[in-house]
Amino acid sequence: MNILALARAEFPETVRLRRHFHENPELSCREVNTIAFLEAYLKELEIPTVNVPDGGLLGIIDSGKPGKTLLMRADTDALPIAESPENLKEKKVCLSHVPGVSHACGHDGHMAMLLTAGRILAAHKEAFSGKVVLCFERGEEESGDIQNLLPYIVKESGLTIDGCYATHVRWDLPAGKVSITPGAVMGGGCSFVIRLKGTFGHGARPDLANNPMDCFAALYQQLNEFRQRKVDPFECLTFSLGFVHSGEKYNVIPEDLTFGGTARFFSYEKAGKPFADFLKKALAGNAEIYGCEAEIQHMPEALFEARNNPACARLGRKAVEDALGKDALQDPQPWMASESFALFLQEYPGVLAFTGIANPEKGCGANHHTPEFDMDERGLMTGAAMGVAYALAFLNTDFDPEFTPNPEPVERLARRNV
Repeated sequence: MNILALARAEFPETVRLRRHFHENPELSCREVNTIAFLEAYLKELEIPTVNVPDGGLLGIIDSGKPGKTLLMRADTDALPIAESPENLKEKKVCLSHVPGVSHACGHDGHMAMLLTAGRILAAHKEAFSGKVVLCFERGEEESGDIQNLLPYIVKESGLTIDGCYATHVRWDLPAGKVSITPGAVMGGGCSFVIRLKGTFGHGARPDLANNPMDCFAALYQQLNEFRQRKVDPFECLTFSLGFVHSGEKYNVIPEDLTFGGTARFFSYEKAGKPFADFLKKALAGNAEIYGCEAEIQHMPEALFEARNNPACARLGRKAVEDALGKDALQDPQPWMASESFALFLQEYPGVLAFTGIANPEKGCGANHHTPEFDMDERGLMTGAAMGVAYALAFLNTDFDPEFTPNPEPVERLARRNV
């Protein structure tokens, strides 16, 4: 198979699909019309589907020959971001038709690439053995509906998944370039919203009050120092607050204070879990010292980093080199943002690859989750070809990567979130 030629022939359809999704975005866990479109599209291709309630859609391509099963995943949701009609340089080629909602992260491109790869594989079943499961995940931005999707796949679908694959577009990788690297490629995350309740007082007599700001200031300092004091300097950990709310008058000591933020990391075991454990311990200790009550209003178990299986990454790099040429590979820095596909990588050996969409000449290079975000659609052709190349390499060899699944019950694993 000349994979790149097939992807090039499909490119007009890839663009049509991407623009349809871009113009008709739906927010996380509300992708009713998107899933309906995907299901109808797959049925036109005679690909059997399973609609997982409040989870997503599966399309199963069966070669009719015994072999392994590869799950290929794309996310489907958009963001509550009002889109700018222009990117960094010029007018965009298409715009969201839904006010205040846009595919400002590239999931429209993810769906278009996976459908393109599915079209190619479904039309060339003679080229591989086993099965390909096209998986369209709802609610990725909130890591919400994966709580229903992943347990269904693992325990109820009847499928024996041998490996998984996904690709995410990147704003800083040139269109036409792709990346598959071993190890952590996207960050894990821990989020929290905490309320501190003290005692009202007057600014003239702070000794008669318990000021939650004092408690917060001490805690904030300790959390800022945590990385330097407790984390290996060769590990990565970021900590930031998104909001602090307390008080209304300059001369009144408030009763309560609420703050929220996140931490990000590339190793849950070496940085993420220690941070979460310390946060809870330091919160309890400072609340006692400063005479406050501490209430954790939001703090799900931390999401793992997206960690690529080394053997799968080697297989993918070789597949890309053979199908697209060595020049197609480029290795950007790991990305500190978080991805729910990390949970699939805890269950199955696989890779999260990157697809380049940047092109300064076209104004494509704004960061994800910004109104100016845009993509050079030509990058989607390369990304779709990469997916086909990986699928064929995985399914057509005796490749058996060393892998130990996470022993957590899948229901608990799927609730991990940022």
